[in-house]
Amino acid sequence: MEDKNKSSRRKFLDKGLKLGIVSAIGGLGLSKITSKLNATNDDSSGEKMELMTTDGTLIQVDSSEVLEIEHPADNDKKYNVREGMPNRKFVMVVDLARCKNALKCQSACNKHHYITGDNAWIKIYKMQESKDTAPYFMPTTCQHCDHPPCVTVCPVDATFKRRDGLVLIDNERCIGCRFCMAACPYSTRVFNWSEPDQGEITLNMDMYQHEYLSPEYAGMPSLKGTVDKCDFCPHFVKNNELPKCVEVCPNNVFYFGDKYEDTVSNSDEIVRLSELLEERAGYRLMEGLGTEPSVYYLPPKDRWVDFEEALKNYKEFESVEKPE
Repeated sequence: MEDKNKSSRRKFLDKGLKLGIVSAIGGLGLSKITSKLNATNDDSSGEKMELMTTDGTLIQVDSSEVLEIEHPADNDKKYNVREGMPNRKFVMVVDLARCKNALKCQSACNKHHYITGDNAWIKIYKMQESKDTAPYFMPTTCQHCDHPPCVTVCPVDATFKRRDGLVLIDNERCIGCRFCMAACPYSTRVFNWSEPDQGEITLNMDMYQHEYLSPEYAGMPSLKGTVDKCDFCPHFVKNNELPKCVEVCPNNVFYFGDKYEDTVSNSDEIVRLSELLEERAGYRLMEGLGTEPSVYYLPPKDRWVDFEEALKNYKEFESVEKPE
């Protein structure tokens, strides 16, 4: 299976340079790189490309020696998922006053995207500005920015933004350089340092056709040496269904909808996005950066639950039902 996956990956062409890069980068994602140690190439383009080592050091190599991207003849058809849905702008609203840290959102996301361990796409943080202020829980996901820096820095066009606002990753193109992780100011991306332990799904990859190897298909295992993140469940959204985190949350913390239609839903009610943000003083993270996130937050006032009670529930949940 590994050899099959390698055959369609990027190719290092120079023997000496390849050995040096692999030694320096270590965990760059060797499952995504085709080894051609016997190949030699004396040509040089004169153009330099930067790669990042595991300790964050930048190294420069000649672009002609680093990678060669191979696309199938019907590439446009296979990658039409990049277009998204026209005349739509998907947004999410997170009501911090309602979060009880039940972790149902994280469990459902892990299950439906086959995520394991510390690579959960949804993180819930205990927040407290100072010892004199009240603590609260804060779910975080990819912000799906209108001006995403992760897209700008990706050297192989693996991270891309769709017309409907979703920012996705094509793991078939990802070479594991982690430029996107360094560029993301929200730290919402995760890297697969080792082969993900995902049970039987990794044994059944041959049953999937190549056209399903796309960012929209949520049945494929994660790949070693690639980056993952929240994708707003495009495989559900295209069928007019809510993302799983929104659907399963018992406290209606998450709203999801279309900004152009000015409506969002938490599965129990449909409300006007503009009214919700105005009446509840909605805000976005790090507005000064100019990334224009598609995720809004409602301040944690008039909370539904005492923080200490939520913290106790969280500890009990961790000991009995730790998310996979």
